[in-house]
Amino acid sequence: MNFKDVIKQPEYEFLHDPSKIRGTLCYLTVSGSYAYGTNNENSDLDIRGVAIEERDDLLLGNGMEQYEDKGTDTVVYGLQKYVSICRNCNPNALEMLGTRPEHVLYMDSVGQLLRDNIEIFLSKKAYQTFAGYATSQLRRIQNAMAHDSYPEEEKERHIKKSIDNMMLFVKDEYDLHEGTFDFDIADGEDGPRLVASVSVEKMPLRKFIDVNSHLYTLLRNYDKLNHRNRKKDEAHLRKHAMHLVRLYLTGIDILRGNGVHTYREKDLPLLRDIRAEKIPMEEVFKMAEDFEAEIKDAYLRSKLPAAPDNKAIDNLLLRIYREQYWK
Repeated sequence: MNFKDVIKQPEYEFLHDPSKIRGTLCYLTVSGSYAYGTNNENSDLDIRGVAIEERDDLLLGNGMEQYEDKGTDTVVYGLQKYVSICRNCNPNALEMLGTRPEHVLYMDSVGQLLRDNIEIFLSKKAYQTFAGYATSQLRRIQNAMAHDSYPEEEKERHIKKSIDNMMLFVKDEYDLHEGTFDFDIADGEDGPRLVASVSVEKMPLRKFIDVNSHLYTLLRNYDKLNHRNRKKDEAHLRKHAMHLVRLYLTGIDILRGNGVHTYREKDLPLLRDIRAEKIPMEEVFKMAEDFEAEIKDAYLRSKLPAAPDNKAIDNLLLRIYREQYWK
């Protein structure tokens, strides 16, 4: 498929009209299965991009955050929003900058700056985001396969594992030396339930609230999965299984200092076999456990900073806006 010819088709005319996307396109790339190398005959073409917001909109505080065309599965982010989600090591955002050169559909000097400076966005937060997304995919598969009939204790143990992994990151991010946060499963009146043992003394209130906010968000997301999941056909389950393994592998690369490699060339035989149902799902679950241990080890050994280089990111944004608005 010649991707650059595809976006010349009439249905993609909005990409060439700044008045529609309310910004000036600076970067456009293939995304999704084609970008990963895992596409098959049923795969749709996903396109993602970045646009510099209109100056007056930005100054008035209502700059374009994102433009979405559902008919072509295209999303264009405003620069500020895009940089914001890159700061948080959002997998979908970072993978846009790690695509193969031949998958880049358009790139001006600003787009080139973003690709050239991808390292300033990378931090140990990748553990939380990539492993977190992978765990969500795993939970989605397990719920669907079990028709939401897994024993309650097994569900609680799965959530506990996610909490333990998250707290490893949270303790590093907030430099927690005060008190302890321990979680276990105990029998209650309505069956096995997660319980917390917390011991703190003179811990700054805002820090305490932030830690509890992370816990609340994780539990809320699990509740959403429980309500949202329905029985899925095998093809969809296999696609989720493939992506959870891919997320682990990409996150491990980042934490080991190997950069962002969206196209998973050396992993393609494994990923394609998972999608093609050549590997039993129980074996995929075992892989997930192994990769979970591997990404945790990569996190503990990682030489990346705990947080992205926010000063460098801010300077990059200022440089782009100054050059764009005051040429």
